[in-house]
Amino acid sequence: MNEQTNQRTNAPTPTAAPTHDVDLAPRHLCDLELLTNGGFAPLSGFLGEKDYESVLTQMRLKTGALWPMPITLDIPETLAKPLDNGETLGLRDPEGVLLATLKVEDIWQPDRQAEAEAVFGTTDTNHPGVARLLERTHPYYVGGEVTLVQAPIHYDFVHLRHTPEELKAQFKKQGWERVVAFQTRNPMHRVHQELTFRAAREVEANLLIHPVVGRTQPNDINHFTRVRCYEHILARYPEQTTALSLLNLAMRMAGPREALWHALIRANHGCTHFIVGRDHAGPRNPRTGDGYYGPYDAQELIQQHEKETGITMVPFREMKYVESKAQYLPVDEIGPDDQVREISGTEVRRRLTEGLDIPEWFSYPEVVKELRRTHPPKAQQGFTVFFTGLSGSGKSTLANALQVKLMELGGRQITLLDGDIVRKNLSSELGFSKEHRNLNILRIGFVASEITKNGGIALCAPIAPYTATRREVRDMIQPHGGFIEIHVSTPLEVCEQRDRKGLYRKAREGIIKEFTGISDPYEEPETPELRIDTTEYEADKAVQQILLKLEHLGYLAGEPQ
Repeated sequence: MNEQTNQRTNAPTPTAAPTHDVDLAPRHLCDLELLTNGGFAPLSGFLGEKDYESVLTQMRLKTGALWPMPITLDIPETLAKPLDNGETLGLRDPEGVLLATLKVEDIWQPDRQAEAEAVFGTTDTNHPGVARLLERTHPYYVGGEVTLVQAPIHYDFVHLRHTPEELKAQFKKQGWERVVAFQTRNPMHRVHQELTFRAAREVEANLLIHPVVGRTQPNDINHFTRVRCYEHILARYPEQTTALSLLNLAMRMAGPREALWHALIRANHGCTHFIVGRDHAGPRNPRTGDGYYGPYDAQELIQQHEKETGITMVPFREMKYVESKAQYLPVDEIGPDDQVREISGTEVRRRLTEGLDIPEWFSYPEVVKELRRTHPPKAQQGFTVFFTGLSGSGKSTLANALQVKLMELGGRQITLLDGDIVRKNLSSELGFSKEHRNLNILRIGFVASEITKNGGIALCAPIAPYTATRREVRDMIQPHGGFIEIHVSTPLEVCEQRDRKGLYRKAREGIIKEFTGISDPYEEPETPELRIDTTEYEADKAVQQILLKLEHLGYLAGEPQ
């Protein structure tokens, strides 16, 4: 089915020649696919300004159709300025392949703070959706109808990727009139299998496991591992009752609005019911551990619009394993004398990273085996130590000393990515504007992520003055291994006293512009893994503190805490 679809949709479609081009980011690629295959119906392109404003304020398009999520194409000012209404914008993938064209209807500069407040209910950049919107989105939006030229090609799990029309045809062929969808961006364990099977049975529907395999949260398990786990767990359902299909969606983590959006997408795929849990698509604040939304806000919003969406909300019932009965039961069916066993998600991750046992009552052996393949214990993972601090704070000295001590210990390849070294070898063409300094840090982050991914150790020692850039680097690296941020907090006056190159003097005289700590701010990390003031610690003692921290976190051989 999918091979025929690829042949059909990849055939070039007659369209006006683009006058300008834009390379699509991963989120845009996901959005484009669902815009052009019917997953985002009734949308036929990226939102124009009036639709955008209506979605923010009313959760509706200007036609009145229910739609809670702004689907936008952000572009840099350098592209927005020469672009005019009526022109054709070419939408290309990272390799430059023309996937679609957009007939420009609107170009405008949105109020992204207002968008964050409307969509996410907060402007707190600890929220991953807000951080992406406010810190990593270009300042202009362009809207207009999209014409498909060539559908994005997927080489992975082709047999599990279906357009909405293909899924509807499959349901019709199998005689499935009532279909309950289950969305997940995490691996499924026994409790998920039990609750989805029970939910489908209670509403007398067949089950569609419909996981998101587009952009999710940075720390989520990669979709390749998750899909292999889903394929294993699919065999645990009765035959002919359950199907698995992948959804190439870029999640926003917008809580209630996102849940309603997910329900509309499932209706477009032919589903009649949708399982919704507590705090659906709601992230936690990493600083406080608190959620941004009420636990049942998502369920309530979907229920308010059930008639309009055609989707019936099925609440995700909390279940626990009752040891005395050797089965999972809903919490409202568990008696006071029943012996209950449970493992939190945090505890599962701890057991994986430390190589500890995960009992069969919690997860199936074949699922655990898949997770262990790609998530070895921390002592076998790569990691990045990211030093940040003012010029002259001692970052490079500590990084060099740490490199020597780690080489003495042995066991992994180690790469030092000092600011000056990277400037010479990777970023020699860059200047020292804020834009270029950020680009330099992101290049360091990219290289460090590749080193970490392949089991090595990256030691980075740039100034990295901006919180948003450091957060983006952390998001690059953490999916592949450890990220340990060390704030070298040596005071400014000490750094100036150590200044052998006279950089601070030149900055104070105005010879050097935008110098961190003098004419440009240094945003101190709020919650680094370690903070070291080199006026209080000599290099050898400071390195011992770092080694103890790495051992405590489990990245060095020893007894992790």
